[in-house]
Amino acid sequence: MKKILIIDDKPSISKIIVQILNKTYEVSTQEDGLQALTWLHAGNVPDLIITDLQMPNMDGIEFIQRVKESGFFRDIPVVVLSSKDSSADRIKCLKMGAEDYLVKPFNPEELLIRVERILQR
Repeated sequence: MKKILIIDDKPSISKIIVQILNKTYEVSTQEDGLQALTWLHAGNVPDLIITDLQMPNMDGIEFIQRVKESGFFRDIPVVVLSSKDSSADRIKCLKMGAEDYLVKPFNPEELLIRVERILQR
């Protein structure tokens, strides 16, 4: 079973995403980029990461940068799920190596389809 890491500081959002994905995938959650990096360095390697941008301690931008600079984690696809809907934010994340960018509020079916497409590659 493929593993997905969700990083969002709002438990309500994480719960919704878990409900959408946990029928098909093994899902773990972390509250911010710093917790997620610690989780990764503890030996957990997901097949996909879904991250918010606006979080305490370490935001999604810094998290993506750290993951993509890492030799070990660089190939894990990252999907951004954020309420920030500016073209500049989307372009920045995609240039940094994010695989996809969805805006909150999101359509659960669209999220599932995009995740499935990325994980089928």
